[in-house]
Amino acid sequence: MENHQFIYPILVSLITALGLVSISLCIAAEFKKTKKKDLRFDGKWCYLPGSVAFELGIGALICLLIAQVIGNLLICTICFSRDHQNSSKPNKKPTFNSLICVLSWMSFVMGIILIGTSISMSKSQPLGEGWLDGECYIVKDGVYIISAILVFVTLSSTLAYLTLKIKKKNPVQTRWQDTSTSN
Repeated sequence: MENHQFIYPILVSLITALGLVSISLCIAAEFKKTKKKDLRFDGKWCYLPGSVAFELGIGALICLLIAQVIGNLLICTICFSRDHQNSSKPNKKPTFNSLICVLSWMSFVMGIILIGTSISMSKSQPLGEGWLDGECYIVKDGVYIISAILVFVTLSSTLAYLTLKIKKKNPVQTRWQDTSTSN
């Protein structure tokens, strides 16, 4: 049990750092994405050069994925620990914790889809090939910012869920409770 007192804060700090890096990379990708002026059109075919937003988006995607995996492994460790299973009563109705967990996963999936689509559009689109169907597509303004917001929601809800689970598992005694029980 003593090891957990040091491991949890380190992992929570790692999750927070990865989430903040992912948010920063999404914001940087917004400013570095391909602009409409970069589009070349020869009457029938289009060409769009690649942008730095591709690499920034890949980094944001990797950081978000690692943060979510570490956060959920930590949540599973807490939920399936013997102390937690012995102390919790089976509850059939959805709780606030469950809603936070669902919010975390929904924003995570939407963020992954949005970032993934955006970075695939940020790759070079060769003449005549385009992005999807031979046509060139440009990432709209604000898409990476919305992705950063979804990363923030994912990070916040994962950390909130962790905090609620850890507090439920290890309730902190106040100084008043400690002194009143010792007399």
